[in-house]
This record gives sequence, structure tokens and C-alpha cells, in this order.
Amino acid sequence: MLLLGSRVFSLMQNQHEIQPVAATAHTATPHPATATRPLTSARATPTPSPSPVPIPSVLPQVKVPLLSSSWLRAHPIAEAPLIKGRAAIVVDLTAGQILYQQAPTTRYPEASLTKLMTAMVAADLAPLDTVITVPQAATQVEPNHMGISTGEKLTLRELLDGLLLDSGNDAAEAIAMGIVDRASFIRFMNVKGAALHLKASHFTNPSGLDEPDHYSSADYPDLRAIVGSKQVSIYATPQHKAFNPINIDRLLWTYPGAIGLKPGYTGAAGYCIAAAATRNGRTIVAVVLGSTQHFTDAATLLDFGFRHPVSR
Repeated sequence: MLLLGSRVFSLMQNQHEIQPVAATAHTATPHPATATRPLTSARATPTPSPSPVPIPSVLPQVKVPLLSSSWLRAHPIAEAPLIKGRAAIVVDLTAGQILYQQAPTTRYPEASLTKLMTAMVAADLAPLDTVITVPQAATQVEPNHMGISTGEKLTLRELLDGLLLDSGNDAAEAIAMGIVDRASFIRFMNVKGAALHLKASHFTNPSGLDEPDHYSSADYPDLRAIVGSKQVSIYATPQHKAFNPINIDRLLWTYPGAIGLKPGYTGAAGYCIAAAATRNGRTIVAVVLGSTQHFTDAATLLDFGFRHPVSR
């Protein structure tokens, strides 16, 4: 189903009944360019420690949100929201209810919504002050948004800023290659997806670029803060130049109550978005795949959600 965005955000919010599920994977070998430093400011000059980060062989327990379609079954939609997207879902996260879904079982490429999974797995595997040395291969992925250079040393938090705000494919690859080897990181992504019960999702890269076997169907407080930020200033240090990631999610500026999450685009996927907003104590999440007007579609679906109150 199209639950990647809604389940990711519900993990960030941790708002309603959840069901722990253990996620496991083979032991991975730490990348030699990865090190940790004492926690100071999130953007202070990184100072690697002598020993590498111990990479867990088992991911933390996944708190799977229980999303129900009982309200939707009891309230047939008289007039479906008019959107350009090929597939969509609207979830009242506060009540744990699906309010609308369109083509929920069809597989589609999900473009940069993949980066939500990349961010969660990275946060599972390493502290956010982990220092990662940018490999040359990460700088050669196209399109390249954050603008990191080979040999620069950035913290995982800084790379997540570029990943989630700039939608940096280079940041995604640096993370995947810098914490563990790339193949192990992608294996962790699929382990995480399985633990989240994303049965119609499969990941073959950390950025969401088009590949034949990469597809989807429709608590991390640090990640929640990043996706809700309009802009972040990462000051220059001896290890890297300055960066100023600006969130490409324009709903943060235009939609009242918007709090994230992530837009994306590739040729095969079209325009995609996972969007969330909070009003009057309710949090609504909308996910759209394969659109030509993803921001407009997201606003239409969020409006639909807020127009349909759910009684428990």
C-alpha cells in the first residue's frame, strides 16, 4: 500500500497504539571513513575519535502503527478528491484511520520518498554526530543536489539536512557508503521496510533514482525537526565548506499547519510527495505518487482529510 510516508511519519510522531516488531539483518562491516566525536553543537567542527562506530547487527525494534480502514468502510466517499496523481492515500494519524485511498495496491516508483527510509535506517545505525568522509562515488550520482565534495568530512546530521531538505542524492549515497558498505545499507532498508509491513515496497538504492526493482505503494524526533525546517545553515569548518540547505517542500510556506515531509521526482515516478499538517489537534498525512501537480494534489488531499472528522 501507499503507507510509506504515513507510517514513517507516524513513527516520528509516536501518537497512537503501536506494535513492536524486531528487525534483523546480517552483521555489517563498518566503513573505515566513519568515526564518532563527543556530542557538542549539531554543527560544530567534527573531531573523529580513534575507534569506528560499532554497527549493530540487529536494528532497533520497529513500532508499527496500527492504521485501520474501518472508518472508510463505514463512510463511502460520495465525491472523491480531484487530483492528478496515479495513486494516493489520506490518513488521520491522530485517529489511526485511513480516510481515502486511490490505487492502493499498484506498485509505482516513489522517487525521493525513498530518502525517508534512508534517514530512518541511518538514525538506527549510527549517532547523528558520527563523522562521515565523502567518497568520490557519492559525488558522481546525478542529479546532485547538496553539492558535497570528495574528501569532505560532515556529520550524519549535516548530511541528513542535505538529504531531507535539498533532497541530495549525493548525501544519500554518502550516508549509505559511509556508515556501512552500500550493499549492507540497502539490505538494512529492506529489512526495515519488511518490519514496517511495507509488503509492496522494495529498495535498491538510497536516493530513489529509477531502477527496475525499486518501488513502493503508498520515534525519530531529530528527523521530525529536520523535515519541518524551512532552511538550515551549516557553517564552514576545516573539514568542509558551508552549506545552506533549503527545504524543497513549498507546502511549509503555503499550507497552513504544514509540518513536512518530503517531495520527490524522477522520470519514471513523476512528481511524488508525502505531506503532513496539524490543525486543531489532528494530524493528517497525505501521500501522492505519479502526479504532475504534487503540491496541489497534497493540499487537496489534506483539505479532504481535515473536512472529514473521525470519531473514535
